[in-house]
Amino acid sequence: MKQFFLTVAGVFAGLFLFLVVVPFVLIAVAISTASSKEPTPSHAVLELDLRDGLTDQTPTNPFAVFGGSGLSTLQVVDTLAQAADDSRVKVLLIRLPEAGGVTPAAADEIRQAVRRFRRSGKPVIAHSQGFQPVGTSISAYMLGASASELWMQNTASFQVAGFSADSIFLGRAFDKYGVNAQFEQRYEYKNAVNEFTESDFTPAHREAMSAWMGSIYASAIANAAQDRRLTPQALRATIEAGPYSSAQALQRRLVDKIGQVEEAEAEAKRRAGRGAEIIEFGDYVSAKGERSGSGRNAIAIVGGEGTIMTGTGGGADPFGGGSNIRSDDLAEALYDAVEDRAVKAIVFRVSSPGGSPEASEQILAAVRAAKAAGKPVVVSMGDYAASGGYWISSEANWIVAQPTTLTGSIGVFGGKFVLADALGRFGVDMRNLSIGGDYAGAFSPSEPFTAEQRAAFAASIDRTYEEFITRVSTGRRLPPARVREIARGRVWTGAQARELGLVDQLGGLEEAIAKARQLARIPDDESVRFKRFPTPESPFEALSEMFGVSGEAARVLVGIGGVMNDPTAEAAVRRIRTERARASGASVLADQPY
Repeated sequence: MKQFFLTVAGVFAGLFLFLVVVPFVLIAVAISTASSKEPTPSHAVLELDLRDGLTDQTPTNPFAVFGGSGLSTLQVVDTLAQAADDSRVKVLLIRLPEAGGVTPAAADEIRQAVRRFRRSGKPVIAHSQGFQPVGTSISAYMLGASASELWMQNTASFQVAGFSADSIFLGRAFDKYGVNAQFEQRYEYKNAVNEFTESDFTPAHREAMSAWMGSIYASAIANAAQDRRLTPQALRATIEAGPYSSAQALQRRLVDKIGQVEEAEAEAKRRAGRGAEIIEFGDYVSAKGERSGSGRNAIAIVGGEGTIMTGTGGGADPFGGGSNIRSDDLAEALYDAVEDRAVKAIVFRVSSPGGSPEASEQILAAVRAAKAAGKPVVVSMGDYAASGGYWISSEANWIVAQPTTLTGSIGVFGGKFVLADALGRFGVDMRNLSIGGDYAGAFSPSEPFTAEQRAAFAASIDRTYEEFITRVSTGRRLPPARVREIARGRVWTGAQARELGLVDQLGGLEEAIAKARQLARIPDDESVRFKRFPTPESPFEALSEMFGVSGEAARVLVGIGGVMNDPTAEAAVRRIRTERARASGASVLADQPY
């Protein structure tokens, strides 16, 4: 009977592949091929649309183009560097998001890339259809301010007047409906627990959240003021006196021009020269690929994005960008870089809110192995590298973070929800039966912790916290007492963390690469190659992993036109975008403020 059901499941998987996946991809290829043009005309306007959001890193799953925006922060940075040297690209046109759209750290990194692009002498036009008073819109404005000209649609509003964030507290609701949230946290700033146990901000929660929000806001104001040639005080006063209409924003020098996006595109084409054409960023990415460099020596770029978990296999969504860091996979990627004789240093890109302590330690062990092999490790922090994300970064030779990266959160929490009373109100009875020692049923949702169970669990939380303190003390060469003082689960921005000694340098991937060259003693005038780990999966490997189909069947499917290796197919699929749910949650997590 079991074999029968397995056979039926296999048949349905095969039908799904042949009747849904393959036809969809082939249609996308046909559409793309029929309408394809020269990827890069001699006079090109490169259009970067940020309204669909970004991941931090380019996913290794070849089917990830089916989900998300199709672009990553690192892709944007890498591609702008190539476009600056491409004589065919004359102008960059940026479509800004209305309500945040990019995280503060991503906005910082792209702003730096835009400024480097402008140093090549090429103009940048940014166009906005309004700045809404939600989320991190101030970061989107900061990014727009880095352009040569910032345009705004005539009917749009400039409603950025600060930076706000909302938190939902379930404490009263849980009390009302009989849900007993039993958690241990180390310590008062480890605030992810508060949403389950409180009805308002605790003093520590309010203090920490106000501090990192203020740091992000001040950084965005300072950067935008620099690019707009205003003082931070003047720009802040103007912004906080809003909101404004587009005409009022122009009058107050918050933007440069008012016009429809079609007018901005026409101006960009005029500047690019006769016969200029607009090319989408994704098409240009597909045509150019990643920078590989040249030379005898190589720098490895190892990336991990998402919640840290034990095991292997990537994210839960096979068509997504991969929202989990699997410890086996990332540790293996680091060991592969260690064993590659051409690799002289490792840039470890981390963008993670945390996760499993065990998984984090497995990855940190690989970082230690790289250092022991004489290969310096430079961490480049993305949107966040907090809690477990800081654990895996803590013993690197050097840590680079954006001023608005969320990091630290050196702490731990864990616990359970007791649901028996809540379910009992609906006539559902939950009972636990366990065999063995008293702790065997400790995490049953049917009964609260006994005093002995709570004590044992609290002791395990204490041990994990002390291990975390030790990792940070060792890696950052700080006395344990000092680490305990600045830890306590508190989230810091990169700018704050640098002042505290948790981060060495402010910047992005380019600054991390420069430091890796220095630590590896590679001369500045010597060319260097870039090798990326983990290597992207082939479509055959991805299909085998996703559906468990036979090797031969997967090869046949992928062999039909080599569709997923075709840049035109990738470009076409990028246009068919859907929202991708981002996984979250684990045992050692920072707050999730975005």
